[in-house]
Amino acid sequence: MSLTRSIGDTQGPHFFAEMGELISSSGNEHFAANMLHLVDKWVPIHLVDLSEWTLDELSDRVLDIKLLGSAGLNKDLPVAQILHPLGDHPLLRQMLRMQDPLLIQMKAKADSAHPRRSSHQCNLVSRQGNRRCVISFYRPATQRGFSLAQLSFLKCLSDTLLPLMERHAQLLRQAPQAETDPAHTLLEQSQWQREFYKRLSLSDITLSAREQEVCLGLLTGGTVPQIAEKLSVKNSSIETYLKRAAAKLGVSGRHGLAKWMVGA
Repeated sequence: MSLTRSIGDTQGPHFFAEMGELISSSGNEHFAANMLHLVDKWVPIHLVDLSEWTLDELSDRVLDIKLLGSAGLNKDLPVAQILHPLGDHPLLRQMLRMQDPLLIQMKAKADSAHPRRSSHQCNLVSRQGNRRCVISFYRPATQRGFSLAQLSFLKCLSDTLLPLMERHAQLLRQAPQAETDPAHTLLEQSQWQREFYKRLSLSDITLSAREQEVCLGLLTGGTVPQIAEKLSVKNSSIETYLKRAAAKLGVSGRHGLAKWMVGA
């Protein structure tokens, strides 16, 4: 499948179902794996690392780096191998004075003793005060590096992925990571419902009860057929409710709904 066609498919039901799963997994152990699964279908990668950096911008140094998730091949490498040494990390200089989100590409170094640096990298970075949220995608050195089209696609996708990453980091800071069980899943869904209604209130937007049910169903990983069965309506009715809700929210399609939910 070509990347051009793939970009079009990000408005399709399968992409949105996967985006819904990613959104609903914020703050738990499945977040990195869900992100890898979503991205790898359009831009082949073999590993993703999620990290939060705390910087001392006055002295141009790193105070702390927390690994907030990893998925894919070699994900079990010790943290020290992933993050050390801090002082000469090639991302540091570009992240110190950044204001807007960055995409930083790093070519593979075959002679590097650092396991991560021997792969091609695409790093998406956002800033919140002295913190940097970093999403690092890796591709084996035996494959070609990221193409311009792939980098452009990832940059576009970063508008959604980086706010989600920031939320993931915030949730992990607020409470210890709980094991996933039915009760925990219900709690996550209720938290998303509260946030959804809060965003509606702040936006002074009124959706019908059906439009709200459809939006929440999609945002928590439900598919159109699943939601249609639950509400005892046709698939086409779900699409109609979504179009009406998207028009009221001022967004375009399902990807736009995900961006609206995370404040992108």
